Parts: sequence; structure tokens; C-alpha cells
Amino acid sequence: MWDEAAARARAALTAVARPGDLWLARLLAEHGAERVWAGLAAGAPPPGWDGEPPPRWAIWARRAVRVDVDRLLSESAEAGVRFVAPGDPEWPGRLDNLPGDRDCYGLWVRGHGDLRNLCLRSVAIVGARAASPYGEHVASELSYGLAERGFTVVSGGAYGIDGTAHRSALPVGHTVAVLAGGLDVDYPRGHAGLFADVTRTGALVSERPVGRSPRAQDFLIRNRLIAALTPGTVVVEAGRRSGALNTATHANGLHRALMAVPGPITSATSVGCHRLLKEGRATCVTGVGDVVEQIVPVGETSLPGPADLDPETARVLAAVDRRGMGTAEVARRCGEGLEGAMRSLGMLAAAGMVERCPDGWRLPTGKEGG
Repeated sequence: MWDEAAARARAALTAVARPGDLWLARLLAEHGAERVWAGLAAGAPPPGWDGEPPPRWAIWARRAVRVDVDRLLSESAEAGVRFVAPGDPEWPGRLDNLPGDRDCYGLWVRGHGDLRNLCLRSVAIVGARAASPYGEHVASELSYGLAERGFTVVSGGAYGIDGTAHRSALPVGHTVAVLAGGLDVDYPRGHAGLFADVTRTGALVSERPVGRSPRAQDFLIRNRLIAALTPGTVVVEAGRRSGALNTATHANGLHRALMAVPGPITSATSVGCHRLLKEGRATCVTGVGDVVEQIVPVGETSLPGPADLDPETARVLAAVDRRGMGTAEVARRCGEGLEGAMRSLGMLAAAGMVERCPDGWRLPTGKEGG
């Protein structure tokens, strides 16, 4: 359930604490974001804490004094960036109930795509920055083919395989770029145009607030999100010490499908992929069909059409019109519960049958409800 006060507290926490802090994750789970932030802002000890707190609590408290939550949210909105917290309709369900060491305080999002719906049917494609022509060709073929089949391509926005994956998905579908810094900071700078293209139908995502340039450790921390947002990750190319292997480790830890593309045995950029395959940590994939086979249940290889919908979802679709309406109004019109209507709307959005609008939900141009 959406809690505005808790969301504001979580937004503030992203401005003072490093993402993914294990100790802070435990505090949030035990005491809630409002209480934790109130303690920091007041310079008080951590809630429920006996003894000397870790030194970083004092560091966070000094930073908290300088945080104006209203100003943070206002400046973010001016940059076209919104904050999405647990309980928000746009919050990706796959981030719920993650292990404590992968906890996410909240997400800063920029773009016209609805993050939850984008991630319902998605695949992460990652790999080396110094990609070979072979790697870029494979990443392009996979991304284009998956996007064409209705999958959102998720990657890290970097040069090499990441950039190729995003660019190749755009002409036929959607893509999500998970970045390591504030979303008003184009990093790498050479991808400013690409990021602008991504926001038109997809989304940029970060755990860092506006105005924050990424630091070296931020790239490894954000990799857990790339793995967590999708049901499966494909490593196209990876050197012996590639950051893509870090994403692969997170995918294994989350029990998500991990796939790797084999490459020439003489290529340094395929060493990491071959190691994943040799150790049995990843499944070998050589084309779009192999990837779909790993992440979609048998018999569900394509997006549903109106004739394939279950009765509840069909009633939800019939309730939506081209003018747009909120989720509660959709639920009232179709006679379904609010939670059931939200689930159906998410599935319909992933299938392209409905879309987000300022008033809530509407039919895409040219489509009518029943």
C-alpha cells in the first residue's frame, strides 16, 4: 500500500546513504523509513539501537541536516525525474522480498514508460564495454529480436554491449537503462542522445538522486538492480574481470535465469562467458529462441491477444476507454477488486493493450474497449 510519508523518507535516504547498505536495510525492515529518517534528521541514535552505532550513522546524520525533501523532489520534477517507492503502482514487483543485502530504498525514474509494466516481460542484456564486432552483432540481434517479441531490454547504459542493446531495441520496442548516477547527469556523456531516445517510450532508472555523478563503486552496486528487475540475464561478452560477471553473480544469487553467449576461444572478451558456462552457472544461448525458452513458460512464447485473456482481465480491458481513468474507476466499472484490477492493467500494459496517461489508464490510439 502506498505511504507518502514513508516514500518521502526513502527519497531523503537516497541523498545521504549509499545504495544497498546492509545495516540500513535491516533498520528499514525493523523500524520503517519514517522512523529511521526522523532519527537521522534529529541527530538521534538509530531507532532501537543499544550501544555505539556504526560510524556511518553520524556521517549520514551530518548530511541529513542539509537535505530539504521538498526541494529534492521539486528539483527532480523539474528535471523530469520522479521517485518510485515500495507500494507505488509503478514499483516493480520483482524488487519485493529481495534478500536484505539487496534492499532498495527506492528508485528515481525518468521517462514516459511505466517501470513496473516495462519490467513485467523483460530480459537483461549485459556485457563488455570494450566489445568486439562479434559481440556487438550478437547483442544487436538478440535485443532487436527480443524487443520485437514484446520483451523490454534492460541494460546498464554503458558503452559497448549495453549501448548496442539499448539502441537495437528502440526501433521495435522498449528498453530500460539502469544508471549509476543522478538521472540529470548523462554518464557516459556520449550517450546523452541515446538516453533521450530511451525516455520516449522506456525509462532511465537510478538509486542516486539528481545532481550525483557516479563513483566507481556505484556501477557494481547498481548491477544488482539490472539482475533483479528481470527474470533472466544474458551475458553477451565478458572479460576475465568484467563488471558483467558481477551482474551474473547477482542473477545467480536471486535464482534468476542466467545465460551466456559463447564466443571465439581466442577472444579475451569471451573468457568470462566461457567461465560461466564451464562452471555450470549459465545456460548457453545462441539466439532469441534460446533466450525465450529460458524465461517464458512452455506454451507462452508470445504476448496474449484479446481472445487469449482470462475473464477478469477481459472485463478490465472492456472498462478502459480512450479518455483515460484512474485504477479505482477501472475497478469500479468492471466490478473487480482494486488489486486484481492493478494486476490485470499491468499485464495489459505489457501486452500493449492499455497505456499510462495523466488521468491513469487509457486505450492506445485506435483501440476501443468492449
